[in-house]
Amino acid sequence: MGADTAVASGSTRSGPGEVEFDAQKGAVFEKTKASKYMTQQDLNELPILQRINWLSTTIIVTPLIAFLIGIPLVPLRTPILILSAVQYLLTGLGITGGYHRLWSHRAYKASWPVQFVLAMWGAAAFEGSARWWCRNHRAHHRYVDTDQDPYSVHKGFWYAHAGWMILKQDGRRSGRVDISDLNENKLIMFQHRNYLACALFFGFVLPCAIGHFAFNDFLGALVYACFGRMFFVHQATFCVNSLAHYWGEQPFSTHHTSFDSIITAFVTLGEGYHNYHHEFPHDYRNGIRWYQYDPTKWIVRSLSWFGLTWDLVRFPNNEIAKARVQVKQEELDEMKKRIDWGLEIESLPTMDLLELQARAEKGEKVIVIDGMVYEISKFIGSHPGGEKILLFWNGRDATNAFNGEVYKHSKAARNLLMHYRLAVFKEKPE
Repeated sequence: MGADTAVASGSTRSGPGEVEFDAQKGAVFEKTKASKYMTQQDLNELPILQRINWLSTTIIVTPLIAFLIGIPLVPLRTPILILSAVQYLLTGLGITGGYHRLWSHRAYKASWPVQFVLAMWGAAAFEGSARWWCRNHRAHHRYVDTDQDPYSVHKGFWYAHAGWMILKQDGRRSGRVDISDLNENKLIMFQHRNYLACALFFGFVLPCAIGHFAFNDFLGALVYACFGRMFFVHQATFCVNSLAHYWGEQPFSTHHTSFDSIITAFVTLGEGYHNYHHEFPHDYRNGIRWYQYDPTKWIVRSLSWFGLTWDLVRFPNNEIAKARVQVKQEELDEMKKRIDWGLEIESLPTMDLLELQARAEKGEKVIVIDGMVYEISKFIGSHPGGEKILLFWNGRDATNAFNGEVYKHSKAARNLLMHYRLAVFKEKPE
């Protein structure tokens, strides 16, 4: 999740040595004096201060600095705490419920008022326009864990968390995706073209106005409901890119770096069940159990009761169960690789009755059980039923006796036999 805040306003600046935003591709490129885009190798060779994307870095770092400076100077009053919590919920939901589940994955449909709230407060999160954000996120899913993944965790935990925004990138490396549906959405395109105005109004002007006129506390609103809230929403979103691809459980798939974690869910408004999400991205839920912490799911579902959201996508339980079973099977297969199961049957020679009897006459301890010849000389002395019964069946087929005629042997006994395989028994010589 996340978007490069370097294009927060959606504007274009071009010229030698400047940054250009290609609206069609949804990418930022660094131009050289020869008016050619710099490759990633060229960017890596730049001095560190020239590699930094100062606009994105400023947007990421400034809220934290302002918040830390304001804490000892501006007391947090209860009305401002409530205002900050509401702003956090609205901007966070704008990202999780709007940018992510509604527009990136089309997991449900929403009425125009709901879309408006999600688009405006999503802008207030200062993570880029919905069009830009969704384009990156679709690329992330399509090319996850590859070089075309905009924020692949394989490039490092902190790179996935924020490094991909702090450092300039070769935008051409991000995989191509279809965003024609976003281009046809009038609200999305309005927000994209007027992103900075929307972000500033709903992220700063409105909460500060409420703080000033309703609670006579402009500075409190600025410090806590604007800068503090902005910092925490950023970190919550960034954790989905980093922490959710780094730590937790993988009950649905082990084929990509996504994990389920209740801890990540708590800090991301429910986005922490990320292994499920990457396996079933069009489901409007991240936490599929009713008790799993997923406020975004609860809100989207609640709105559907009033007709404000509809066509909520839920993957069939049967397919979810398949994914769980397949992961468990993979785990069992890995366990089986670490266990000695004896010689592979395919690698064994064949032995007929005449050869079996001949070996027994020479003093070998060989018996037949279920079409397999076993050499039991190392086991005969420790047989719980004594040596005599095994000597009785030496050179003979003991299948019926082994399977219940004398004693129905346990699974453990059958597993132990695997270590004494000698040959595949054939009744008639070839």
